[in-house]
Amino acid sequence: MGKIKVGLLFGGKSSEHEVSLQSAKNIMEAIDQDKYDVTLIGIDKQGNWHLNNNTNYLVNDHDPKRIELNKTNKNIAVVPGREENQILNIDSSEAIEQLDVIFPILHGPLGEDGSVQGMLRMANIPYVGPNVLSSAICMDKDIAKKLLVASGFNVANWLSVKKSKKNYPTYEEVKAELGIPFFIKPANQGSSVGVSKVKSEEEYIVGLEKAMLYDHKVLLEENIVGREVECAVLGNEAPVASLPGEILPNGDFYSYKTKYIDENGAVLKIPADLSEGQEKMIQEKSIKAFEALECQGLARVDYFLKENGELIINEVNTLPGFTRISMYPKLWEVSGVTYPKLIERLIELAIDRNKEDNALKNSVD
Repeated sequence: MGKIKVGLLFGGKSSEHEVSLQSAKNIMEAIDQDKYDVTLIGIDKQGNWHLNNNTNYLVNDHDPKRIELNKTNKNIAVVPGREENQILNIDSSEAIEQLDVIFPILHGPLGEDGSVQGMLRMANIPYVGPNVLSSAICMDKDIAKKLLVASGFNVANWLSVKKSKKNYPTYEEVKAELGIPFFIKPANQGSSVGVSKVKSEEEYIVGLEKAMLYDHKVLLEENIVGREVECAVLGNEAPVASLPGEILPNGDFYSYKTKYIDENGAVLKIPADLSEGQEKMIQEKSIKAFEALECQGLARVDYFLKENGELIINEVNTLPGFTRISMYPKLWEVSGVTYPKLIERLIELAIDRNKEDNALKNSVD
């Protein structure tokens, strides 16, 4: 049997573009080259897809502050409805080598929100990660919270504000509802992009303007005082949870810079210092949240663990970072799944799900 042909899809028209480049670099360094033949597809910040090779697909890849995609201008397009030859070279109109599966290591809008997942589903190409529905649900923090609450989970109290409405609550109204400090977050972003911690009316005005640069809907969310604990989930119909880990940020909160640029910005304690009961509770709740939001493949469930033992779900991330300082692969490593084995398992899950999808009837006899 020959190598499995994997398309690594990375970059993207997103504020988390550089995070994705770092994740792709990490995967390329870890994937089993004897088992997988990798085709690199980089998406630039304008949304163009570039066919890359595995030697010069990144520029300044030694510096996370300056890392860039190498734009080859070998542009490609995806053709829906075919069983094969779904990806074409635009210049020659010829199909690229047939891919068995795509690993979309894309973060944020137009990558993690169901957009790419829907396109790949229409093209009948297996892909790693949750499907269209769960990707879209988890990307929208407002909708995800509503479904989690309906499923019996505790979440931080919040208000949602739409840019189009203009009737934003006053600072005093938010203060009365959520207390001080509170957070402002774009509803459809990740990696703490556009997030502000608010302690004054001036910070409220600035924070709203900042968040609305990234999204049409913004969350105003209460500040939860507690330990930041995360748990990784892996699987389709029978998901399993990793040992939980804890984030010990050195700054005011776990910001974008802390996550991906400043290696000294936070300490990742893996596994977290928890009692056996707390550990089991977090693992069980993580699997239940994964299933409640219809996730498949992978997700990272983030919590606040309060001093009184109450567990508050912060969010469910369907395509968590794979950089060398990311929590998801580190959680599985300490749980006994090496980085190469984790990649292998995710690819297997993607192919299995595609087979199950294709076994469904799509016409009436």
